[in-house]
Amino acid sequence: MSEVGGASKPVQGPDVARFSFADKGAGVESLHALSTEDKERLLMSGVDLDQAGRSGTYLQVDYRSVHCDTCDPNVEIMDITKALEKYDGLLEYFWKAVNKNQDDFTRLAAGQGLHGGYFIRAKAGMKIAEPVQSCLFIKGEAVAQNVHNIIIVEEGAELHVITGCATAHGKQSALHLGISEIYIKKGGKLTFTMIHNWGEKVMVRPRTVGVVEEDGAFQNNYVLLKPVESVQSYPTIHLNGPRAVARFNSVIVAPTGSLVDTGNRIFLNAPETRGEIISRTITTGGKIIARGHIIGNSVPAKGHLECKGLILGNGVIHAIPELEGTVSGVELSHEAAVGKIAQEEIEYLMARGLDEEEATSTIVRGFLNVEIMGLPEKLHKTIEKTIQESEKDMF
Repeated sequence: MSEVGGASKPVQGPDVARFSFADKGAGVESLHALSTEDKERLLMSGVDLDQAGRSGTYLQVDYRSVHCDTCDPNVEIMDITKALEKYDGLLEYFWKAVNKNQDDFTRLAAGQGLHGGYFIRAKAGMKIAEPVQSCLFIKGEAVAQNVHNIIIVEEGAELHVITGCATAHGKQSALHLGISEIYIKKGGKLTFTMIHNWGEKVMVRPRTVGVVEEDGAFQNNYVLLKPVESVQSYPTIHLNGPRAVARFNSVIVAPTGSLVDTGNRIFLNAPETRGEIISRTITTGGKIIARGHIIGNSVPAKGHLECKGLILGNGVIHAIPELEGTVSGVELSHEAAVGKIAQEEIEYLMARGLDEEEATSTIVRGFLNVEIMGLPEKLHKTIEKTIQESEKDMF
């Protein structure tokens, strides 16, 4: 499951025969044609189709872009196919961070017809006040969605992108291939929040690589609370300029039948760079492989990895923290813990008037703490609501 800059690892290809890459011409014609039920699914993925408090919106349904606009002249949002035409193939950026031959899934994505994806650019020196939201939605059955996304944060710009990925209610079977390439120029800042709300027979294969230049900052927030057949991802960030910073936060729940193989990797390639990976995982019957890898290639540089997991039921959590120092003087650390809720914690809360289920729920909610993500208040409340709704499945 290798990204650019890492050692190659064998990857098994999906059984793609049950999914269709062919655009059948069906689907939704506009943002307003989505049903109330579809909008609710998207809202639980952090996407507000009323576009309140947003600087722009990109929506793709199945194989096609359905809606794309911006409310802020300092941010450009386009369907990737139009951006490739406008900017002569985006030669500096398209398939430059991600290697087409990285694994079976990148080769599959490169070899199939491109279904779309978004191009987002924050203009130099501009601090975009409201988040840009993008949504990759699958409404058809057995759809294989193949998208390519590029985000460019120009010098001194600041941007928050909220990406919601979901399937329509009752449409459980799909394959999502998503190539994402992220470029943060000198002094630029990007917060990238992704919320997945898939179905029980959905296979998800994103491949993400980013490059951060001098004094740049990247924060990635990932939330997965609903059932999915399998997710396999390993976003990688290269801190290539002095004082560049990257932080990953993940909150993941895997119910019975879900396989979530995910993690993050940070390359500290320049002096005074800093990287941090924080993950909170809960299994209620599914399997989670929680990876983390920080590579220190320059000094002074600091990296920290923290992976904590709770097993509720008979699931599996396999934590794989990796620290790799290639030069003398690099500072890397990690802490990992996998276990159950301590009985004394439950008894402490029960002694204060909660029943056992309420006590357990309170502990779980505190464990899945999204305060550290620094999200807009509205999005924070949406995630908290999703966590509360997921508790019914947890217990």
